Amino acid sequence: MQGIWTTERIRAAEERLLAVTEEGALMRRAAFGVAVQAARMLGDRVRGRRVVLLVGAGNNGGDALWAGAFLRRRGVAVTAVLLNPDQAHPAGLAALRKAGGRVVTAEDGPSRIVTADLVIDGIVGLGARGPLRKEAAGLAAHIAAPVLSVDLPSGVDPDNGSVSGPAITAARTVTFGARKPVHVLNPRHCGEVVLVDIGLELTDPDLRLIEAADVGRLWPLPGPDDNKYSQGVVGIAAGSPAYPGAAVLASGAAVRATSGMVRYAGPAADAVRAAWPEVVATGSVTDAGRVQAWVAGPGIGTGHEGRGVLEQVLAAGVPVCADADATTLMANRPDVLDARDPGTPLVLTPHAGEFARLTGGEPGPDRVAAVREAARKFDAVVLLKGHTTVIAAPDGRVLVNVAHGSWLATAGSGDVLSGMIGALLASGLDPWLAAGAATYVHSLAADLSARGVPTSASGVLFTIPVALRRLLSRKT
Repeated sequence: MQGIWTTERIRAAEERLLAVTEEGALMRRAAFGVAVQAARMLGDRVRGRRVVLLVGAGNNGGDALWAGAFLRRRGVAVTAVLLNPDQAHPAGLAALRKAGGRVVTAEDGPSRIVTADLVIDGIVGLGARGPLRKEAAGLAAHIAAPVLSVDLPSGVDPDNGSVSGPAITAARTVTFGARKPVHVLNPRHCGEVVLVDIGLELTDPDLRLIEAADVGRLWPLPGPDDNKYSQGVVGIAAGSPAYPGAAVLASGAAVRATSGMVRYAGPAADAVRAAWPEVVATGSVTDAGRVQAWVAGPGIGTGHEGRGVLEQVLAAGVPVCADADATTLMANRPDVLDARDPGTPLVLTPHAGEFARLTGGEPGPDRVAAVREAARKFDAVVLLKGHTTVIAAPDGRVLVNVAHGSWLATAGSGDVLSGMIGALLASGLDPWLAAGAATYVHSLAADLSARGVPTSASGVLFTIPVALRRLLSRKT
């Protein structure tokens, strides 16, 4: 898994490295990485192309100026627009001027910006908070070319990715030493994130980004001594006469996620049997037989019958993935959680609206802190859905998954995810990792199913094996 560290810890690590590094060497190393990425964005023909640097005070401005100096050596026409001329990085400014770069003030910036082939954003760094100030926002409004941001897009909060006003939207962001929370919590403004190693020493990341190789290693596969029971038996308590599709999707996802056996319990048994003949379907949780995990909630309703189903599942003493109507029931009647055996693993999978009902408040700009707090409150793994999905364990561990696209914004996709999580829970996988691995495959399956055009939850469901085949071939 790729580690992600808060800006406070990154800056402390930078200070330690600066103390044992020749003055200016670290900035030049970082700036060279920016220049390399700028040249790649300019394409095959670099000489004669026009690059504008938006330069603020501090080290990010210095990085941009040094990058401009390196680009000048390759024949790029570089103009630096100084937002704070008196506070521009002295060494970086001298290097750019020596290389033949132009320097203008903000008043002359717009005419340069509109003709640029590439804009390098060095306005603010990790210490900044809040939106772009008026002068910077005015310059940003003239940008028509792709933007390469230094460390982070200016105007975006570095630790929670929130945007409260004017901000830069980058096509690519070059960051140094390690990824920061902004890079995974706000991919829309960061664009592609490129990491330049500058030798930072960091341990115990604050967040973890789950990657393909992780999922390949985690996903349970049958061995020569396995049978349908040892692979994991998952129960699905979902659907109703009004919403049989939720049962079909959740059950099918558990099947496609390679569960050893899927037992369905509910009023949509006939629909489930018709769609998935390998599922053992009964009319109630009581008649379902033994399982190693339950999925409860999709389409069960929020009335008396739904509550009874949820209480039975929570009392079963096995891990539970509670989704959709189950989270609403918990929000409306918190005492339903009294049926849960203390310590029994529970995974909650709310979207933002369900999260607000469960916790009594919107996730807010700091989604990581909000999910961590909810995980502690419910003593459960909490998975907050979104383009960047945040998954927190009760002990404070946090996984994030950045979606491959926006194709999962479609009815029924959550039912598919819950079925996949249930299959992994039944296999005995740690609930936090089960939620993370299922989310990654869910997102990849959506991307493969869509192929550039909108897809459906059924399309995602049937593409799960394709996604797994790709991931399992990259286990090392």
